[in-house]
Amino acid sequence: MITVQIAVSPLVANTAQAAEADTTNLGLTAKAAVLMEASTGQVLYAQNENTAMPPASMAKMMTEYLVLDSIANKKMDWTDTLTISDYSAFLSNNKALSGIPKAEGDQYTVQDLFNAVTIYSDNGAAVALAEKIAGSEEQFAQLMNETAAKLGLSKDAYFINTSGLDRVDLGKYAPASLPGETVFTAKDAALIAFHLLNDYPDILKFSSIPSKKFRPTDANAMVNWNWMLEGNKDNVNFKKFVYQGLDGLKTGHTDKAGFCFTGTAIRNDTRLIAVVMNSSTRDNSFFDTKKLLDFGYSNFEKKEVVKADTAVESLPTVPLKKGTNTEIPVVTGESLSLLVKKGTPDTAFVKTAEGRSDLVAPITKGQEVGTMTVTFENKPYTIKLVAANDEEKGSWFRLFFRAIKNFFVDMIGGAKKG
Repeated sequence: MITVQIAVSPLVANTAQAAEADTTNLGLTAKAAVLMEASTGQVLYAQNENTAMPPASMAKMMTEYLVLDSIANKKMDWTDTLTISDYSAFLSNNKALSGIPKAEGDQYTVQDLFNAVTIYSDNGAAVALAEKIAGSEEQFAQLMNETAAKLGLSKDAYFINTSGLDRVDLGKYAPASLPGETVFTAKDAALIAFHLLNDYPDILKFSSIPSKKFRPTDANAMVNWNWMLEGNKDNVNFKKFVYQGLDGLKTGHTDKAGFCFTGTAIRNDTRLIAVVMNSSTRDNSFFDTKKLLDFGYSNFEKKEVVKADTAVESLPTVPLKKGTNTEIPVVTGESLSLLVKKGTPDTAFVKTAEGRSDLVAPITKGQEVGTMTVTFENKPYTIKLVAANDEEKGSWFRLFFRAIKNFFVDMIGGAKKG
């Protein structure tokens, strides 16, 4: 029996996204938008969420995911030194593109370059990291596409580079084996952010930095393009954009993509992900994001639908073979909290439980013995059910006489039917 883990399961996220989301007119300038609850993947608001568009530098969220994955799997270390290639230097020194000047042959640590990507959206730094992980940006982009499929992104999600730049910006370095342009949907952006936050929450340690020098000798610090960061609350230039609890995640802009932003904020233990694509101006991308987040925090509340370690009324026990007892008590193995519209009644949640039929003693307390499915607004959420206590294997004497008893019960039952 397969159990879906609520917090980080792409299956749960996809199921939630497949359901109808609120389409209240929020007056956004963006052509596409999504608001998602970050622990379950519930989509709370959607506007043109399935339309594939250029994401600009929001594509770097996938780059960040793969960098953090490489760190977690010991394929790379923060202190590893990388050498800047001719391609990385080409992007770094193009004044029309976002980046910090770097010369071919310069050397920087993985952490230095990751700071440049997450804070300043540095295209050259993104290429340097991609080359370290996959050998070339083209091979890295292929890895991005493979990862997109694994994370459950739509069939339209497609990457040709690590930066999100248009093909024309890449010059002679444009990938020969990957035609077209990088595109994905607003729902895809939210899902990348969902996995980034749940699989590698350390991303927030980087994305929440308002400014930082790339090199100690630099005259000026890199200023985070995310002007909504709560860390900017005392910055007179950004005060009108600052949003309480906002600590990430990724901006993006090209002429084709317009102004894009994937933002995330946490309030009252509830984290939301807001995506806007093709807003009319940078300012409006932040104002659109504020409207989304305000809508979420004003109209929804977190409700504990299932408490952990509680008995299940519809399935108090499950059958057990070869145990001291023939049944074992069942309790919920985890809790389930959903973000719901304020005032949603308990009757809106339909709960069904199913026990395993193959359980054989001995059983350990906490061992999975079944599943509960909670259906809310046609979306299923699955949690595990576990044994409430240990159950030892029955003695041979007990099992022998139980077998005799069962034999005669079955025989008498069969005779009555005859």
